[in-house]
Amino acid sequence: MSFRAELSIDIRNGARVSPSTVRTLRTRLGRAMRAAGVAGRAMTLSLTDDRELKKLNKKYANEDHATDVLSFEQAAPLLGDVIISVETAARQAKAAKHSLGGELFHLAVHGMVHLLGFDHATKAEESVMFAYEARLRARATRPPRRRA
Repeated sequence: MSFRAELSIDIRNGARVSPSTVRTLRTRLGRAMRAAGVAGRAMTLSLTDDRELKKLNKKYANEDHATDVLSFEQAAPLLGDVIISVETAARQAKAAKHSLGGELFHLAVHGMVHLLGFDHATKAEESVMFAYEARLRARATRPPRRRA
């Protein structure tokens, strides 16, 4: 069975995200996936609420609090699932004085990079992971090249 790079976005539990934000997120995250070389892989991005992230965080990380993003790796040819709390993302966006869409994109790329095997448990790992995320985000937001 053969898969092409595929991105599915699931909005659940009353998460409030505008259609234009979802469209932009889909475009940019698709570009980031291509930049990361995950052709032939499928990823699901779920946008949900703090309650769900708290429940998942407790179940899988034994931490009893909501978090901004969780990633769940799947067996190839799938890449995995990235789950984001829109409520937490909105608070973080407000604190950083940038858009919800920008924060969702930042978190989605962060989750995807975890699926690729990166971690930030040490300062050295953090430096490598965050630099890679920044390169992917830059490539995904760069205007497409015009062909002559």
